[in-house]
Amino acid sequence: MEPVTTFTGKVVALVADDIDTDQIIPAAYLKVTDKSGLAEGLFQAWRYLPDGTPNPDFPLNRPEAAGATVLVTGRNFGCGSSREHAPWALQGYGFKAVIALSFADIFRNNSLKIGLLPIVVDEESHRELLSHIEEDPETTVRVDLPNQQVVLPGGRAVSFPIDGFAKHCLIHGVDQLGFIQQHEEAIAAYEAATPARVNTLHPDGGA
Repeated sequence: MEPVTTFTGKVVALVADDIDTDQIIPAAYLKVTDKSGLAEGLFQAWRYLPDGTPNPDFPLNRPEAAGATVLVTGRNFGCGSSREHAPWALQGYGFKAVIALSFADIFRNNSLKIGLLPIVVDEESHRELLSHIEEDPETTVRVDLPNQQVVLPGGRAVSFPIDGFAKHCLIHGVDQLGFIQQHEEAIAAYEAATPARVNTLHPDGGA
């Protein structure tokens, strides 16, 4: 996993509440074994017309959205099923962060595990950011994970919450398994110095 620290990204807005994981990535893509193929299915029902051609009215298909790495959306983003494919598809498309008023818990946790940063902002900051995007489609924001801030185009820094453990893993570019592997020596030392516990799988407790 690539470290996530501070970056400046172009934003694109998809303003709607309760966008669920089936809208983010259709169930048909859950059969794939290669994450790299998921980007083509991102928002498939909205991105494409019935004949398979791109929908020119969909925000991600507009020329000014090219190269966007930050998605701005509404409330309760990522609700619905627990499919990990939803954040995989967003990341595969090129998004590094999603800014919303709130996220579904499972989607937020799945995103943090792969390095896609879910950022919750207050309603005033959300409106301000959308106003900047409407005025200038080339709007960018600066994301500063170490300081847990998003710097809006006007220069105002907005703080956002994040779990401390997830923040550590993102900044250092390790997943949960990688974090455990970094402490193998300490784990082995603890096990060697600690008396054996009762074996609950043994009929007499291992005595």
